[in-house]
Amino acid sequence: MKPALRWLWVPPVAAGALFVALWYGIRAATGLKSWILPTPEEILAAAVRERATLLPAAGHTAVGALGGFLAAALAGLLIALALGGARWLRTGLYPWLLLLQMTPVIVLAPIIVLWAGPGLPGIITVTFLISFFPIVVNTTQGLLSADAHWVDLFQMYGATRAQDLALLRLPAALPYFLAGLRIAATLAPIGAIFGEYLVGNAAGGTGGLGFLVYSYNVQIKIPALFATGLIGCLLGFVFVAAVAGLNWALLHHWHDSFERHDR
Repeated sequence: MKPALRWLWVPPVAAGALFVALWYGIRAATGLKSWILPTPEEILAAAVRERATLLPAAGHTAVGALGGFLAAALAGLLIALALGGARWLRTGLYPWLLLLQMTPVIVLAPIIVLWAGPGLPGIITVTFLISFFPIVVNTTQGLLSADAHWVDLFQMYGATRAQDLALLRLPAALPYFLAGLRIAATLAPIGAIFGEYLVGNAAGGTGGLGFLVYSYNVQIKIPALFATGLIGCLLGFVFVAAVAGLNWALLHHWHDSFERHDR
């Protein structure tokens, strides 16, 4: 590891420490109560105190987020392949995909409950709707961004469309697809929590973090509410870390976005 890389952890740790110090400073200066602005210590204490409720809820949220994320990844890739392979389809379908992305999910919530049902199916549907658009956009752009010289070379040698797709356009689009996955990985837990808030239920003790947000807010258990947000953030970090690992595994041997330490 290069010496400069060994100190990459210092700026984020310093920024985090400054943020926590500022948090405590605002609390001390304003005299706000814990039910308005709990301190990090009170939030961690609430997380420990409510762990028997938070951990199962996080598991249920993770299932909904993972289901929606995987569905978005598969559907986004397939739709991007269709859009990237046919200009007429891209011209005709892309504006409607954009319209769907711009439609507030809260407006679609009654329809989602009607079509997919409440609970996990509805949560997966909400997560899918929130996550799939970045994958479609990035992957389509990648398919269209293959090097023009290589495109001409493939055409000159009479490559078939299948060869052009498999050997040129898909490798060129892979970094774009993974970039879309990284964006979707940050959105999937948010979508699952939002979906639980809109169309979820707690039947059989299966309420996720979105249900706890509503429950703790009604009970005015604000430190526990912040703790729920903290668990949601950690869940997002897990998703992003998994995609980052996949990104490294698929690209670090050949893509320019990774520094070659052996040079």
